[in-house]
Amino acid sequence: MISEGSSFMRGLLIGGAFCIFITLIGHIKVAHESTTSHEHHHVQAPNKEEVLKLSENERMDLSQNMRVYCIILVKPKDLSLWAAAKDTWVKHCDKAEFYSSEEVKAFESISVNTNDMWAMIRKAIQIAYEKNKSEYSWFFISQPSVFAVIENLKFFLLKKDPSQPFYIGHTSTSGDLEYVDIAGGIVLSVESLNRLIAVFNEPDKCPESGGIIWKVSEDKQLAMCLKYKNVLAENAEDSEGKNVFNTKSVGTLIKEAMENDPQKVVEGCCSDMAITFSGLSPNNMQVMMYGVYRLRAYGHSFNDALVFMPPENSNND
Repeated sequence: MISEGSSFMRGLLIGGAFCIFITLIGHIKVAHESTTSHEHHHVQAPNKEEVLKLSENERMDLSQNMRVYCIILVKPKDLSLWAAAKDTWVKHCDKAEFYSSEEVKAFESISVNTNDMWAMIRKAIQIAYEKNKSEYSWFFISQPSVFAVIENLKFFLLKKDPSQPFYIGHTSTSGDLEYVDIAGGIVLSVESLNRLIAVFNEPDKCPESGGIIWKVSEDKQLAMCLKYKNVLAENAEDSEGKNVFNTKSVGTLIKEAMENDPQKVVEGCCSDMAITFSGLSPNNMQVMMYGVYRLRAYGHSFNDALVFMPPENSNND
């Protein structure tokens, strides 16, 4: 009996050790394949003075050649947001396509036939890349509750080289992983997509279904896959260091600024060069469209260093 009890306990210990080993292996697989450490990265927009130093021809070339392809991830439950996005900021993308979890008759979209957000992102990126990699240098991934000012995005990217592996947005951290929060939108250069498509074909590094023991969010999973190819998350800021990709609505940000310092609401709230706001309702989308594109103060001039013309037939309202 003692012998049998000892064998049982030995089996328990071996089994427990094996489980711990498997769990550790799972955590190790999340880590980067290189040992290079990465500090928090900040990427800033050019200031107006930098742009004004360029010749008029250089500025014209930049404004005409900056082209952004927008990927909007949607599900049937998002129909009202979908309609609002389609009617507002999406018209300012050089090309925009909605990638839906399933076929929807109400709106034109590309069905990826899955409800899993990580699988949706993978399939949308693969389709968009194959169709548009030679025509667009920058790819913007968003959810339908985001409002994006595409002209500000283009200005931010003005002096960035898309042949470099840029992966930009509002960064957050989870443990030692730094990732771009999809709530504020994600920007990828064509080179970062080149590397991402390559790692998609390595299931041990970038599994299609995520982890077996635990499941992480789609934006964290994206960061893990990109990290294997030395593409690291970078926080986007204006020339004063303020975030330009926002994971909250402008109303929420103003409320927080008022609570923190009522004397500095504007300074404490948002960048003048903000690119995105998140968590908007369909009505909020229309209000944002009015404030960004329709409202004008006669006699006031912004003296912009560069003008990005909206795509043809975009109804730039």
